Amino acid sequence: MTSVEDEETVDDFVAEPPELPADRFSDRELSWLAFNTRVLDLAKDAKRVPLLERARFLAIFSSNLDEFFMVRVAGLKRRMAAGLAMASNSGLMPRELHDAILTRTRELVSEAARVFADDVRPALAGHGIEILRWEELNPDERQKMTELFENRIFPVLTPLAVDPSHPFPYISGLSVNLAVLLKNPVTGARQFARVKVPTILSRFVALGEGRFVPLEDVIARHLDRLFSGMQIIGHSTFRVTRNEDVEVEEDDAENLLFALEKELLRRKIGRPPVRLEVEDDIDDKMLALLVSELDISDKEVFRLPSPLDLRGLFSIADLDRETLAYASFLPKTHPELAEVETAQPANLFAALKNREVLLHHPYDSFATSVQRFIEQAAADPAVLAIKQTLYRTSGDSPIIDALIEAAQAGKQVLALVEIKARFDEQANIAWARKLEKAGCHVVYGMLGLKTHCKLSLVVREEPAGLRRYVHIGTGNYNPKTARMYEDMGLLTSNAVITDDVARLFNHLSGMAQETHYKRLLVAPHGVRRGLLDNINTEILNHKRGLPAGVRIKVNSIVDEAVTDALYRASIAGVPVDLWVRGICSVRPGVPGLSENIRVRSILGRFLEHSRLFWFANGGDPKVGIGSTDLMHRNLDRRVEVVVGLNNPKHIAQIEAMFDLAFDEGTASWWLDGDTWTQRTLGADGEPLLDIQDHLIATMGQRRAVER
Repeated sequence: MTSVEDEETVDDFVAEPPELPADRFSDRELSWLAFNTRVLDLAKDAKRVPLLERARFLAIFSSNLDEFFMVRVAGLKRRMAAGLAMASNSGLMPRELHDAILTRTRELVSEAARVFADDVRPALAGHGIEILRWEELNPDERQKMTELFENRIFPVLTPLAVDPSHPFPYISGLSVNLAVLLKNPVTGARQFARVKVPTILSRFVALGEGRFVPLEDVIARHLDRLFSGMQIIGHSTFRVTRNEDVEVEEDDAENLLFALEKELLRRKIGRPPVRLEVEDDIDDKMLALLVSELDISDKEVFRLPSPLDLRGLFSIADLDRETLAYASFLPKTHPELAEVETAQPANLFAALKNREVLLHHPYDSFATSVQRFIEQAAADPAVLAIKQTLYRTSGDSPIIDALIEAAQAGKQVLALVEIKARFDEQANIAWARKLEKAGCHVVYGMLGLKTHCKLSLVVREEPAGLRRYVHIGTGNYNPKTARMYEDMGLLTSNAVITDDVARLFNHLSGMAQETHYKRLLVAPHGVRRGLLDNINTEILNHKRGLPAGVRIKVNSIVDEAVTDALYRASIAGVPVDLWVRGICSVRPGVPGLSENIRVRSILGRFLEHSRLFWFANGGDPKVGIGSTDLMHRNLDRRVEVVVGLNNPKHIAQIEAMFDLAFDEGTASWWLDGDTWTQRTLGADGEPLLDIQDHLIATMGQRRAVER
């Protein structure tokens, strides 16, 4: 999918672009909060979402918000502290934006607490799943929890008192803590102490069949064992969120690994707080002490009903109650890769010699496609080399094992490990060390860039000579998330694509200065330029009276240049459809600016993760899939790849997905200006079509027919 070449240049038709209004961008951070509001909508959706999945979406909402504060709000506070008073593209100054974030977050967390207390928790109890407070336990359960405390909890607790000889302890980020107010019965002196709730047990401790109690309640009931001889005046739970974004100064690739390890240690021992969550009935003096010692402002304090940290609901959502969860789903092997009248797995290299295969996960099995591709390459004596990018992978990755097996068998193995993948840095460092010890060539990416593209290249010796096979994907080489994330990938032995990928790997691992490719757009040099050329061509085609249109599916769109190009296309009359899961800075439906832009968002049991690009191209559609979102980091600071599709069947498959996503009978959220509207129920009050359920059903049927 390359940039446009036209004898009548596109620039001739966009040399005088229309003046665009200053308020044309939605704020990135507030748009992200709107995305997390849609996640919360799923937790509230009793008609379409099974009960345990609603509990899971509450946990996802909480986890998302934690990461948002650790990274985005922390970065905003750094800019404020440094005095960088530069407005965002929405026009908000940093302090104004920070205040707006805190105000909206306060509304959201209050609503999430209400949904849990008034909707989800009672509904769970109605199905025999009770989350109880200590006062609600029967005598036998209390005795059981006392024994658990003595045998498993008490030995690992470390009470930390605060007095002139004991300074206020460091509170680790995201830990749940008990603030305890003590009184010395002899002197009458009052004292503050902190107890960290350990993670050795589930946050909600099982009492018996379907009955649970928060771990902090068990500890609170036995504080006298921790502070013997002292009077317990009161206690309350609290939780701190800290700046957890990684900052690494890169001077050379050899030192990058050690610099990152040092930074990860610093992350553990000293990052400023960005949020304080406390129980709503906390003693005012106790709260004042926390605010003072943590050096946090009052407006960054969130008073919430117990229990804090709804991430603990992940364990509840994982309970084995089939009738309260999404129906079980088993991915199918793609028919063009399926076993052929044999008990042995299909030979993927034979299958790919004469065809390209477009995969759609999780509907198409990752294990019998991408994973098998790499495993067969590792085991095949004819394979000479494997080159692989790794951004995120699972802790027990069979792909890592396959690469190690290949290296030990004498194959040339290059693993390009991105150790700066946020929150996976420690795991990726461990895998990098393991791969190096096994004899793999390990490269840590390029200075100043994250390697985010999803590529696998296999070089095989065949009777006709060397042949290369490639996988290019939209998602990570992670077998676990491949069952939960919606992604696409292309398996091919097309000589043009494999040559492009081989040259890109040489660029990433060596000194080659490659920037031009035949079937790929590669960031940071080519993706934005290629997309802008294609959008401008649609303007040109519309002026000529030819079929014109733009359809894009991404996780987020923030980039101003791409957004402005889409606005210009809309003004020119080109229809633009944007399928965006998360952040969207585009404001559709604005008169004179974006009447021809539609924006939809779809959330469900699978995380919509694929990135797709479709251009009408005068009636001969140009379609690409890739790893890039339309954000500055992807287009300017990452190595990203978009590959063009040529197979009419594959192009039709992408077009059908867009048609379904924008059908008014499909459940989705619609964006108008800055306002998202949930459209998940029809006029009759019945649920609209769930695109993911539809694909589970129809792809299984279609695959069977295709075979």
